[in-house]
Amino acid sequence: MNIKSRIDRIPGGMMIVPLFLGACLNTFAPGTGKFFGSFTNGLITGTLPILSVWFFCIGASISLKATPLVLRKSGVLVSVKILTAALAGIIASHFLPSEGITSGFLSGLSVLAIIAAMNDTNGGMYMALMQQYGTKEEAGAFCLMCLESGPFMTMVTLGLAGLAVFPWQTMVGALLPFVIGFALGNLDKDLRAFFTQGVSVMVPFFAFALGNNLNFTTILNTGLLGILLGLMVIVVTGTTLVLADILLARGNGTAGIGAASTAGAAVTVPPIIASIEPSFAPSAPAATALVATCVVVTALLTPPLTAWWARRFGVLSPRYRQAEAARAAALETAPAE
Repeated sequence: MNIKSRIDRIPGGMMIVPLFLGACLNTFAPGTGKFFGSFTNGLITGTLPILSVWFFCIGASISLKATPLVLRKSGVLVSVKILTAALAGIIASHFLPSEGITSGFLSGLSVLAIIAAMNDTNGGMYMALMQQYGTKEEAGAFCLMCLESGPFMTMVTLGLAGLAVFPWQTMVGALLPFVIGFALGNLDKDLRAFFTQGVSVMVPFFAFALGNNLNFTTILNTGLLGILLGLMVIVVTGTTLVLADILLARGNGTAGIGAASTAGAAVTVPPIIASIEPSFAPSAPAATALVATCVVVTALLTPPLTAWWARRFGVLSPRYRQAEAARAAALETAPAE
């Protein structure tokens, strides 16, 4: 039936489709989990346990062996993305109520939604784009982007913005599965290969569980607003990342455009943050729907924008090709030592 290939045609399909199916179940049969109980209830309501395994597998997939150039590039992109999200959160906090906007066209918009949408980069898409339009070092910058996955960096961002205070035990607890996975994956390459397989496998399961916290009313109410938020993610984070790539990482801006997206994992952040800090609970459902829309919007728009930038200023531009040709000619004419 080619189910998987059809799902893969949808941007972020393995996240979006199970999320949608979970929302269907929660909208039309909200008591299903309690009715069947046991493993069925665990699959429907087990967001945190499933995510904890997923974070562990992500940590195990990261190799410590990276060149200084790769670490510099990835460090610049990750830190600037986080600082941009924090600054956007600080600005938004002066205009938005703590529980988010509850009426009108902007209903559902909250500081949590803005930070969660801007904080995480779609690492898989970034790596694919850099393999086509960037350099090997820029593609390797994916290694630190995995740190953005999950609630830890959003908790850090909320803390930087002065919007929340989390106990140190909670901060460590959010990072511990990732750190343990990272340690095991770097101690044994076979363990890394084994656990890395779980990264993609776990996605539809936690997406389905997340969807069971949503209903169609929330999704429909935030549809157009989610599109606008996705555009804001590209414009705001894209601008700061391009400048950082050119000025700090000595790139041409292509990596900055490629990182201007929202990761599918960002959908998990609002409900997790709400479970840790109850003050965010009222805004979490709408924030989850908004972030899910951002995932789709940025997945559709970031690739063509990256391709356009690469043709104008990057490795596909006439200026870059001329510089590479001149460098190759100089090497050919250089006297042999």
